[in-house]
Amino acid sequence: MECLFCRFQNDEEKIIDRSAFCYAIFDQFAVSKGHLLIISNEHTENWFTAKKEVKKDIIDFLDRMKIKLDKKFSPDGYNIGMNCDKAAGQTIMHLHVHLIPRYSGDVENPKGGVRGVIPQRQHY
Repeated sequence: MECLFCRFQNDEEKIIDRSAFCYAIFDQFAVSKGHLLIISNEHTENWFTAKKEVKKDIIDFLDRMKIKLDKKFSPDGYNIGMNCDKAAGQTIMHLHVHLIPRYSGDVENPKGGVRGVIPQRQHY
């Protein structure tokens, strides 16, 4: 079965922006307004299998995409996340980074942020 993200990299209607080693699309299952994915052009499983130049490009691209989202949606904060392997919740085995805009009041208590991947450990 062909990789969904490999297919998306040729879909100019979905692509928000591109860089040398990755591209961005809005998440089809967004958890907030503006939630996007930064996806490596090269099919590599996750952050730990990616080449150094891909990782550097993704980091730079995150900053660029944050500026775009700030202008378009004016969020109050961000979560940045990756799921690396099935045990961590990765469902598409192609490197992608979630850039999730956050808005004051979008959850009752945001304390713990990304710790919410294990809900009983989020609040401390």
